[in-house]
Amino acid sequence: MSLQLPRRAAGNRGVRRLVALPAVLIGILALAGCSSETTGEWKRLAMPDPVTEQGQSTLDLWRGAWIAALVTGVIVWGLIAWVVVKYRRRSDDEIPVQTRYNLPLEIFYTIAPVMMVIVFFAHTVRVQNIVLDEDAKPDQIVQVVGQQWSWTFNYPLPNGKFAYESGTASYIPTLVLPVGEITRFQLTSPDVIHDFGVPGFLIKMDVIPGRTNSFQVTPKRTGTFAGKCYELCGVYHSRMLFNVKIVSPADYDAYLQERVADGYVSDQPLLGGSDATTQAGLPTEGETE
Repeated sequence: MSLQLPRRAAGNRGVRRLVALPAVLIGILALAGCSSETTGEWKRLAMPDPVTEQGQSTLDLWRGAWIAALVTGVIVWGLIAWVVVKYRRRSDDEIPVQTRYNLPLEIFYTIAPVMMVIVFFAHTVRVQNIVLDEDAKPDQIVQVVGQQWSWTFNYPLPNGKFAYESGTASYIPTLVLPVGEITRFQLTSPDVIHDFGVPGFLIKMDVIPGRTNSFQVTPKRTGTFAGKCYELCGVYHSRMLFNVKIVSPADYDAYLQERVADGYVSDQPLLGGSDATTQAGLPTEGETE
């Protein structure tokens, strides 16, 4: 003899399973990411740890956007669950009320998205202004050239000349910056559009032929970080890598003196193309003129 549950009890059990499924999935994902290596990533919602003062504003915007999205999701999921429970069919003969429209609800779901877009836009513009703000007198300016297929970094010297570091197809250049000081990047390209970016900076910017773009950063801590070109610029795009080494101001000055002593100094900044050290006529890394 089989035991059959009343239709209403069976329906309640189905609703409970439907509501419990998202909670189970979220729990599984949370438990899968609880290692010590990923604790920081969970706190930053998969965003890199900012190494500059400007990057913190980008991280705050990212977190705020996720919080707003999750709050919106919880409200929508709650409304769906409430409608499923309250307006379900309770018996064979009872049909839920069929409403053609609900004016207050329609006004709400028209105005609410517009308000969300306005708020998101306002915070995005505010953070953009912070990230792209440039000090009238930065501590140093580095002229960055993205050329096929590497990077050249020009450091102005007090005597009007430029120390430089230039990569080749087999050598990944290193950009050296002083911690706690404002560095402005001036970005140029002699050939095609590239994109200069370092994940830890939480900003990247196009490097466009015939145009000079710029932004500045203030590193918060020392360390070595990876950078690359974020624009598909051609067949050897994957080779356009560089390293960023953030050091103390004293070590930064020593680095520039070392570049000069090794012969990596020019009267004019190297602008890539025929002026890049990847071409004949200028020394490559490990050689002097």
